[in-house]
Amino acid sequence: MKSKTENREIYNREISILGIIPARYASTRFPAKALADIAGKSMIQRTYEQAMKARSLSAVIVATDDERIFEHVQSFGGEVVMTSAEHQSGTDRCFEAYLKCGKKFDYVINIQGDEPFIQPEQIDILSACLGEVTGLATLIKKIDDLETLFNPNTPKVVFDNQYNAIYFTRQTVPYLRGSEKEEWLSKQDYFKHIGIYAYRSDVLAKITSLPQAELEKAESLEQLRWLENGFKIKVAITEYDSFGIDLPEDLESALRKFGEFL
Repeated sequence: MKSKTENREIYNREISILGIIPARYASTRFPAKALADIAGKSMIQRTYEQAMKARSLSAVIVATDDERIFEHVQSFGGEVVMTSAEHQSGTDRCFEAYLKCGKKFDYVINIQGDEPFIQPEQIDILSACLGEVTGLATLIKKIDDLETLFNPNTPKVVFDNQYNAIYFTRQTVPYLRGSEKEEWLSKQDYFKHIGIYAYRSDVLAKITSLPQAELEKAESLEQLRWLENGFKIKVAITEYDSFGIDLPEDLESALRKFGEFL
């Protein structure tokens, strides 16, 4: 992990970083969630405003496939581009948005549109990983409860001594042989994946042209496509958790947890 001094140094370098917030209208479990009201502001507006607070970003834009979201972002003064409704992932949508933004950036950071409570510091921690040799980067957080540890909906990650990801999986890794599962957290550090990505712009072009890989199909984790094709993914540890809004009832939980910050 880089110190705060090192963080300031990288911000002083001429590395340009574009934050892109993919925002679809259609959602099986929560249609139009990008426009859902959260204490007087839409989810996409709150996500945009949080991203704008990150001191490492050169610019922030929303990438959408829907005119209603497009017009709404314009109404609160945000930057927005229209993208295809056919994209299979946020990464693909980010690449089209980058091509349409009209400027060149060294890096693109994919900020989930359903993370209205993302902390600007999370974006800055990820940005501090970036440099000429880093093609891809993401965030991870130490797991501190058994429910998360054994939840297959929470991807886990193992990484090497240089903070490069070795593998992402929905299983609990590493397997702690010879110990009861209730003891695992007291004997081994485990990390979950926080779904925010940084891509060097040339690498973003390459990974979006790759066909779906077998590991990706097995685990339903797109980052495995990149690993299987030989790309390295740098990881940075954050103390901040993520809180994505997947269902309408998640809004109530989010307001109870973060309402004091609104």
